[in-house]
Amino acid sequence: MRGEPSCPKCGGRVRAPGLFADSWQCDAHGTVHPVQPVIPPSVEALSVVVHRTQVPVWMPWPLPVGWLHTGVASAGDDRSGGRASAVASSGPGPLGGMGELILVAEELGVGLGARYAGIDGPDPGPYMDVEKPAQAKVLAAGRPTPLWLVSGTPSDRAVFAGEALGLWLWAVVWPEQSGLLMYDELVLTDLRDAGAEVELVPCGALSPRLLEP
Repeated sequence: MRGEPSCPKCGGRVRAPGLFADSWQCDAHGTVHPVQPVIPPSVEALSVVVHRTQVPVWMPWPLPVGWLHTGVASAGDDRSGGRASAVASSGPGPLGGMGELILVAEELGVGLGARYAGIDGPDPGPYMDVEKPAQAKVLAAGRPTPLWLVSGTPSDRAVFAGEALGLWLWAVVWPEQSGLLMYDELVLTDLRDAGAEVELVPCGALSPRLLEP
């Protein structure tokens, strides 16, 4: 995903709007909202995404002890604004080792969350049993937000999804056992509302998961 825009669903190349189409096109998936090139984590990179997005930019805040912000990605272009955001954080896992978390907010049908989840998308609905109680709950922008375990995902990760502020919210955690993190009622802040606090976000090295989930 580094260097040029790519398809949110497969990571493949996309064609810019031109004579024959007024939208971005992927050979495999047709019209898409392109994922913009990922750049190294910094407060400036976060600010760029925050200022152009049409969707929340979720981050655990405060971050769990020892955790760092490790990158941000967004889907959309300058004309439509950001239609999906993905924020990565990394730190000590609840059972030892390193844990990684990517939080995705997206409009219906974008497909970025499903790509990180490792499932055929674009949306989590078919993979969630909402007839059962939610397995996890977060506080998103001050509102209790239930998240259901997403089935059919690769065994190396745990995936939860739900709805927050009228949009999909995905939480993808590596390794799978670090999914315990989601049972601690994480507090998520929409960085669009964080103001000057964004300057305090501690940044680490870019998570390779953002590039190749």
